[in-house]
Formats: sequence, structure tokens, C-alpha cells
Amino acid sequence: MTVTSAGATVAAGTFTVTPGLVLSVAVGPPTTTTTVSGAGFGANELVDLYYGLTDVALVSTTATGSFTYSGFVVPASAQPGTSWISAAGRRSGFGAQASFVVRTDWTQLGYKASGGRYNAYENSLNTSNVGGLGQAWTYSPGSAVESSITVSGGLAYVLSSSSGLSAVDATTGAVRWTYAAAGGGYSTPSVTGGVVYVGTNSGKVFALNATTGALKWSYATGSDTASSPVVSGGIVYIGSFNANVYALNATTGALVWTSTTGGAIYSSPVVSNGIVYIGSADDYVYALNATTGGSIWRYLTGGTVEGMPAVVNGVVYVGSDDQKFYALNAQTGSVLWTDSLGAIVYSSPAVANGVVYIGASDSHVYALNAYTGATVWSTTTSGLVGASVAVANGVVYASNYADQVYALDASYGGTLWTYTAGNSYYFDAPTVVNGTLYIGSTDGRVNAFTLAGGLNPAAAARPALSTLRPNRALRVG
Repeated sequence: MTVTSAGATVAAGTFTVTPGLVLSVAVGPPTTTTTVSGAGFGANELVDLYYGLTDVALVSTTATGSFTYSGFVVPASAQPGTSWISAAGRRSGFGAQASFVVRTDWTQLGYKASGGRYNAYENSLNTSNVGGLGQAWTYSPGSAVESSITVSGGLAYVLSSSSGLSAVDATTGAVRWTYAAAGGGYSTPSVTGGVVYVGTNSGKVFALNATTGALKWSYATGSDTASSPVVSGGIVYIGSFNANVYALNATTGALVWTSTTGGAIYSSPVVSNGIVYIGSADDYVYALNATTGGSIWRYLTGGTVEGMPAVVNGVVYVGSDDQKFYALNAQTGSVLWTDSLGAIVYSSPAVANGVVYIGASDSHVYALNAYTGATVWSTTTSGLVGASVAVANGVVYASNYADQVYALDASYGGTLWTYTAGNSYYFDAPTVVNGTLYIGSTDGRVNAFTLAGGLNPAAAARPALSTLRPNRALRVG
């Protein structure tokens, strides 16, 4: 029996067996767990499993030369792009390889259904290199962009103020499809299960096929919907200017329930542990049962609550027009702490590593201790910070009304990078994913920034099986 250059094993001219490798999950962020299944190896032999050139696991085949290993974890340090998982038999020398695409999605305004705007998977941009960001591409949808960009499955989704919804290639900016969602608006699209959901100024919520843009359903709330949808448990939650919170069946668009507040809703909802949290112009923060819409608690601030809350470690973080920022117990609504910033908080918070980051009307970005509310640092920008901030890999990203977007060091607030657009970033919160910063502006453009050569990461070199070196210290897992 011999091994061909393609890795096939040939037995005396009778038949050919090609070792094969199959992954249960072939696309995902760093730390993804995938099941690796192999066949065509030697009977009852040890097989090393590699990520790139690193031997990470040792398995044993059956009498038929097959194996299944369910605990293969993509390294936390994995960079975006195509990588290779290899299997090499120690006795037979047979080998097989399968590709894994490292890709992180930012599918909704808060990053997660519970909010927090923290991308813990970002490995490319960091405090030492973010100063080298440059413009990779620009897309002009035809009108101002006053919502944030979501990225999923290699596409970036953009709602403009009057030109509807677009899906563009996240790497190149090339248009894949457009849909004339009536009214356009400020709502940030949410992508779940191959469907993109968005609210519009026409008072409608749209659900479209995320790949083709084909309409699946629409629902009329009867009033402007600047709120951004969140999808959880098969339900779409969204607020409207008519003071109602809507829960819609994500598949059909059928109304599940409504809950009425005392004022227009500019805030976007978040969902955590079966509870929907949302702010209202009646100055309250509401906690609603996600299944029924029934009230669990409400908390009265001193002003309109415009930003989206964030729920992290059992705490609801939210700002108000009363120039204060609040930390509330997520189950009871009781106050844990407040911070009088002395400036209106329009934006939604980002929460990472025990620190809450928030923008304010006094042109500052604040970092607050998540447990006490004490100010860790504050940084002055050149204009009001109304849009939500984002955090990824030690960098805080913020934008302001003075046409600038900033990258700040999360540890002390120092400015690492700035860019000036042709018009203001009113509600355009930065999105940072896969080594790329995406942001729209009222000048009618979406910009993608990345490091030189970093936007379309070259596929990792497919390692030659002959170069793989087993780790003899490994034991069968």
C-alpha cells in the first residue's frame, strides 16, 4: 500500500481509499468548538489533529480507520480568514485536511441580544496598530446614513434615511441587493437565521431574506419606528413612536403582544433571561416579560431614556436626558448606583471587563467603574457624542456630531486614531468586526476602515502534511 501525492492510499491496484476530514462547523469566531470526523486512516492508529502547524489533539481510530473528535476548539488568537485543520496518522502517514473560516458577525445594534456593544473576538485591531487604519472602501446608498451597520455572513447591511436597505459585500463594498424599505430611517438592521429585520420611518417593520433581499413579511406599527429590532427566542422586539413595544413572530410577522408605555419610544430593546428592557420618553426604563409583555418593573429617571440599555452580569446600565447614568438591578429595578455626569446621555453604553463606556452631550466619552459608577477616565472629543460607543480588543470606538470618529485606548482614554467625515455622525455607532471598522454618516456614505492589506485576509497557507510535527506529549483525548 502506498500514499499518493493527493493523500490517497492505493492497495495493490484493487481500490483507492482517500482519507477524508469533515467539520461539523466550518465557519465561526475564535473559540468555536467543532467536531472533527475522519475516515480512511489506518486501523487502530493514533492520529494528530493540527490547527495550522500546531498539534492540538490526539485521537485513536477504530478498526475501520475512522474517528470522531468533538472537542476541537479554534484558538482564541485565531485571525479572520481561512485556516486549515489537518489530521495525520502516526503509523500510516495518511493525512487529510479541511478548511475553517474564522469570521465574527456583528448582527445587531447591541452586538448581543442583551446589548453591551463589546466584541470579545476581535484579534486584528488593537491599541498598538489601530493608528494605522485606512479607508478600504466607501459605499453611497443615495441618502444620509443615520443608523449603524450590521455585518453577518460576509455582508454588511445598511439602512439609509430615505433610500431603503442595502446589503453590500463586507470586504469590497460591492452591492449585493437593495430593497426600497418605505421611509428609510434610523433603525439598525438585525440579522438572525438568514433573515434581516429593520424598522422604518413609515411605521413598518420589514423582514427580508438576508441573502437575496426578498420580502418575507412586513408589519405596520402605525407610527415611526426608529428603534432597532432585537430577535430572541423566535420573537422580534421593537419600539415605536406611538409609545408601544411590539413582539412579533420572527417567522410570520404575526403580532404576539404589545405593551404600552407613557411616551414615544426612541430606545431600542434588549433581552436577557426572559426579560425585555427598553426606555421611553415618559422617563421610565421598563422591564417586560418577554413571553407575555407583562410589566415586571419600571424605574423613573428624570428625563427621556433614548439609548438602548445594556444588561451585563445582572445589571441594567442605561443613560437618561436628566444628565445621569444608572445601574439598576436587572431583576428588581432597584438602584445600584447613579453617576451625575452633568451632560445628557443619548447614546447606549458599551460594557467590557468591569468598565462601562458611554458618550455624552458635553463632547466627552466616559469610562465608569461598572460596580461603583466611579469615573475611571474621561476624554474630550470635538463635539457632542450622541451615538453609541463600541469596545473591541482594548480599543473604544466613538463618533460625534463634529464629523469625527475616534479610536481610544480603553485603559486610559488616550486618542489612538481619528477620521473626519464630510458630515456628522448623529446616531451612527461604530461597528468593529473581523479587523474592520464600519460606520455610516449623514454625508450619505458608509466607510470601511482596515489596516493595510487587512480587509481581505489572505487565506492561511495550506500546510504541507510533510511539514507537520507531532507533539509526543499529547495523550488521546
